[in-house]
Formats: sequence, structure tokens, C-alpha cells
Amino acid sequence: MPEGQGAPASPPAAPSAPDRGWSGPAVGPAPRRSALAPSESPVSPAPRRGAVCAGVPQKLAEALSSQYGLNVFVAGLLLLLAWAVHASGVGKGGLLCFLTALMLLQLLWMLWYVGRGAARRRLPRLKDTHAGARWLRGSITLFAVITIILGCLKIGYFVGFSECLSATEGVFPVTHAVHTLLQVCFLWGHAKDIIQSFKTLERFGVIHSVFTNLLLWANSVLNESKHQLNEHKERLITLGFGNITAVLDDHTPPCNCTPPTLCSAISHGIYYLYPFNIEYQILASTMLYVLWKNVGRRVDSHQHRKMQFKFHGVVVGSVLGLAVLAATIGVVVVYLIQIGRSKPKSELALTMFYLYAITLLTFMGAAGLVGIRIYRIDEKSLDESKNPARKLDADLLVGTASGSWLISWGSILAILCAEACPPYTWYNLPYSILVIVEKYIQNLFIIESTHREPERLSEDIRALRVVTVCNGNATSLTSSCLKSGAVARDVALQGSEMPPAANGNMPLREGCGKEGKERIRKGARGLVCCPHFLQGNAKRRVLRNIAAFLFLCNISLWIPPAFGCRPEYDNGLEEIVFGFEPWIIVVNLAMPFSIFYRMHAAASLFEVYCKI
Repeated sequence: MPEGQGAPASPPAAPSAPDRGWSGPAVGPAPRRSALAPSESPVSPAPRRGAVCAGVPQKLAEALSSQYGLNVFVAGLLLLLAWAVHASGVGKGGLLCFLTALMLLQLLWMLWYVGRGAARRRLPRLKDTHAGARWLRGSITLFAVITIILGCLKIGYFVGFSECLSATEGVFPVTHAVHTLLQVCFLWGHAKDIIQSFKTLERFGVIHSVFTNLLLWANSVLNESKHQLNEHKERLITLGFGNITAVLDDHTPPCNCTPPTLCSAISHGIYYLYPFNIEYQILASTMLYVLWKNVGRRVDSHQHRKMQFKFHGVVVGSVLGLAVLAATIGVVVVYLIQIGRSKPKSELALTMFYLYAITLLTFMGAAGLVGIRIYRIDEKSLDESKNPARKLDADLLVGTASGSWLISWGSILAILCAEACPPYTWYNLPYSILVIVEKYIQNLFIIESTHREPERLSEDIRALRVVTVCNGNATSLTSSCLKSGAVARDVALQGSEMPPAANGNMPLREGCGKEGKERIRKGARGLVCCPHFLQGNAKRRVLRNIAAFLFLCNISLWIPPAFGCRPEYDNGLEEIVFGFEPWIIVVNLAMPFSIFYRMHAAASLFEVYCKI
């Protein structure tokens, strides 16, 4: 029988069970029930069988909803591809009608969900405290505001070219703006929900929302990539690659816009706002995916502590990071001005970018190594509790990093296999190697930081390990302390009554074997033999400065590819080795993931900073 209201309470286990750990004063045996069936035992396996039976339909509903979402996504991707390659019978109007229908269906589900929640507002609701952090909702709100501005510009573009554009191109930006506004409000109020009723229906509604946002993201990526590709083809001619076909592939309306100056400004402004729209759609998808994973989930009563943002003690990291941000903006401006004007100026711009990026990536990798080294010296328990939001963050870090790794390995192979390399292309070799290494190091630092226990429990847990290792209960005692901070504090207060084996003032107990003595010595070294700069607040300041520096550096590295500074396009060597079309396909597929990696890494580092 599944747990819930009306389920019989199981009697507590005997206090001497070795796998329960120390949980406070001994509790006497549970009172015997007055009547038991002849075949019924005090500990019945019925609840476990009931839980398994109840879990089967939930797994089936999860599989059905995920397959539905994947089919919607695949159909939308094929429609996008057909429009991009100018397939016969597939126009932009049909694509926009499909996306508009998906958004309207999601809006209906969100309104139904909010209305049903309002009718049941007096009932208790389960919340996932790890999901939908306030800073994350604030970030998505900022991107949503810029997305709504983008929609307004598209409406103005439609008005200017209204003579030759279909009505769907005016309806789509209006629907998208309304969808964006209502979705942000929905995420602010319900991103932490753990849905426990109408679970099958809610799974389909949430997964539909996830893949609707992913298709909107793919549509924005495609539009932005076509614009970047047209500019890239024009710049290749100035670099001397005349053998590359430079047929522009744009979808400019076949009529004049009035007034022309305003329409030109709107057209350019749209493409400068696309990077923010792309980030908004992918952030919304990730938050909705966590909501989908939380449908029907069972959570314990343990709540993690609230993260607080404190600026004290991070002057060095912040100043260095802001200096990097300012320098990056300057490099991007010079790059965009110089590239494409002439071959010498383009080569100089590429050389400048490579030298700057090599220097920055070297410092970022060194900072990440210092942080990892501090974690290796400062032994601390890891939080291994089930957390869908944290697991998704780690998977996204590794998955999106593979995009830039693909481009980097392609560049390395092109440099090694090319018959003749211009001088500026050799700077691409250390740059590509550092891109791979830096992301590898940064991912390790972020993932370990997010799995670290809160600082206020670490010392108590380490002391408990040292004191109880001889009794063989170190693991269970530590796990019980993770569930209750009060237990750790109570035991720490009794330190004067316990044998001070941790500080080496008393011989080890005779009952401890060699392994126990070695573990005690390791715990003692972790308590008293750490370097001074790794103890207490000094260690936290070093880690916070590293997190702040890497946070600002990742924002800095998000800016160049998001706003058109893409040496992978402008280098020209890869197109000669691999062929123009194959390399452009690789870059267009991998670049969105590389851009998203930097923003997602910045968000994860901000969480790390608040947690330290």
C-alpha cells in the first residue's frame, strides 16, 4: 500500500540495527497491535508491493509523455529544416502557424493549471526548495523583458512590410509576447511545485511546454544563424577565399518598407536581441523540465539552507572579473570594426582575438585548478541526496561543453592537416587546446562545488567521523548528521566528554585496528594540519573570489559569439580542409550549445558563490 493518508504506520526498527546509525536516545519497542490476522506479521511487505504497483503507472506515464514531447520536437525540427532549405510547399507561414498553435495549447494548459491550483489553494502543497531559485527567476525575467522588446520590433517590422507579408508573421510575435509574459508569471509562482494530483495529465502538459520552448529556441537559433552566415560569406571574400560560393541566403520581403531608415534600424536591432531571446527559451525549457521531473516525486522533510548573496571579501575576484569584462567588450568592438574591411585588417583582428582569448583561458584554468586543489586538501562530506535540478545542471554543463569541444577538435585537425597555414591560424592551435582544457577544469570545479555540504556542518561532521571511527559507525553517524544539523551540534557540545583522539593528546583506543587508526590520523590532519589560508573564513574568501572571477569571465566569453565575434567562421582554414558546407553545418550545430554553456556556467558559478 503506498504511503499517504490512511496508510498504516510501520513499527520503528530496533535501535540496535547496525544500518540505522545513531539517532538519539534509545526508543522502546513499539506497542503490539490488539488484533493481527493469522498470516500478518508486525512488519508487512504490503506497503512495499503497493509502492511498486503504484510506481508502474507513473513510469508508464513518464515514458508516454516523453515520447509525445519528442515526436512534437522532431516534427517541428523537420518543419524548420524544410523551411531553411526552401523545400517546395513549405513556407514561413506554415512554420509560424505550427509554432503559434503549440504556444496557444501551452497557454491553455497553464491557465487550467493555475485555475485548478487556485481552487485548491487551501490544501498543503509540496515544494522542491532546490528548484526555481530566486536569482534564476530574476535572470529569466530579464531575458523575458528583452524577448518582449524583440517581439515589439518584429511587430514594427511586420507593419513596415505589411504589403507583402502574410498575417501569420504579425500574429506570431503578438502570441509570442503574450506567451512569454504569462510563462514568466507561471514560473515565478509554480517552478517549485511537486505535482501530486492529475499526474498523468500534468506530465503531458509540462513536457509539451518543455518542447514548445525548445522549438522556439531552435527557431531563434536558425534565424540568427542565417543572419550570421550571410555576414560570414561577405567577409570571406575580403580574406581572399574567392573559391568559396558566396550566395546569400536571406528571406528579405520582396517589397519596400516605409520609412526605409526605420525599417533598417528595426531589422538590425532584431538580430542584436536574438541572443537574449535564445537564452530565455533555453532557461524556460530547463526550469519546466525540472517541474516535469518533480511530478509525483516523493521528498523528505529535510530542507536545504537558503543561499545568501554577500559581496564582502571578494574585491580581488570582482575587480579582475570586471577588468576582463571591460577588455572583452573592447576586443569585440575592435574585432567587429576591423573584420571584413581588408585582408590585413581581418588577419590582425583574428590575431588580436586569439592572443586575448589564450591569456584569459589560461587564467581561468589556473583559477579552477586552485579551487579544485583547495577541495582536495579540505576533505568534506558530499551531498548525495536526490536533486533533479542539480543533476540537470551537471548534465547540461557536460553536454553543452561538447559543442565547443567539437569545434575545437575540428580546428586542431584542420591546422595539422592543412597543406599551407597562414601565420594567424597558428594562434588557433593553443586557443583550441585551451578551450578544451579550461572547460574540463571548470566543469570539475562547478560539479564538486555544488555537491559540497554547507560550510556550517563540515567541521562537526569531520569531528564525528574521527571520534566514532573506532566504533564502526562513522558512515551512519555522518549520514544522520546530514539529515539533522541539531544532532551534529549536540555531539559537538559533548566534545569535552569524548576521548580527544582527534587532536593527538590521547593514545588511540586499543579496539581500533590499523585501518581505524589511519582514518583517525587523516581526520586529525584535516582538522589541525591545513594551511592557514585554507581555514575558516580565509578559505571561503579564496573560493568566493575564484567563483566571482570565473562568473564574470564566463559572461565575458558569452559576449563575443553571441554578438557576431566568431573566429570559427572568419578563420577560413577549416572551410578549405573540410569543405565550406560541412564545416558551416558543424559550426551552426555546435555554436548554440557553446554559447549556452557560458551563460549556464555563469549561472552555476553564481549558485556556487552563494553556497560557499
